[in-house]
Amino acid sequence: MTPAEISPGLVVSVATPDLKLSDFKLIAFDMDSTLINIECVDEIADAVGRKAEVAAITEASMRGDIADFKESLRRRVALLKGVSLSQMDEVYHQRLKLNPGAAELVHACKAVGMKVLLVSGGFTFFADRIRDELGIDYTRANVLEISDGRLTGKLVDQPWGDICDGEEKRKMLLETCGKLGINPLQAIAMGDGANDLPMMGVAGLSVAYRAKPRVREQAMVAINEGGLDRLLEVLK
Repeated sequence: MTPAEISPGLVVSVATPDLKLSDFKLIAFDMDSTLINIECVDEIADAVGRKAEVAAITEASMRGDIADFKESLRRRVALLKGVSLSQMDEVYHQRLKLNPGAAELVHACKAVGMKVLLVSGGFTFFADRIRDELGIDYTRANVLEISDGRLTGKLVDQPWGDICDGEEKRKMLLETCGKLGINPLQAIAMGDGANDLPMMGVAGLSVAYRAKPRVREQAMVAINEGGLDRLLEVLK
């Protein structure tokens, strides 16, 4: 099917005859710039006067210009050394907001019995709070190492691996489907950056939200204007 703008800012590249939200059992969200309005790593860097430096790496990584997400994240996290937990709290309380329609879409998904997964190349410091705020069922994100109330500039290895990159997002989506006993084609994956493409590629429906060009081109649905809940215009 040729991509078609079914209403301003909403492009659909796949035939969805009578497709309903309740046809799906799981929705997986990226966090930064998808479920929430900021790239957390960039805003934390602002606390140590390194936002421009870190944001440039983030932008290149999300566009897909930097192939090795893990290396790009390690470089950015190293620049956060010395940031205090109170400065992190400030980012959460003063800069981080849910994107428009985020709560509404999560609520609509849960209302039809779907499970919700948050998979992030960002950090548990924020992902765990978003999980609690929205009642999200499963999360995977990176752990920042903290010593004496400050970031060390390193990440903490976890039982599943070192860094949640695109491949880990894909793996977590497939693992969660396995846990729920569902086919990945019964999952929706929603993101904005190149590291979301692996999980979007295995899901039954891929949705780009205000995404980088490469991601918009490959997604089945692209929301280019308005809120996340515009997905409900496609899935009744």
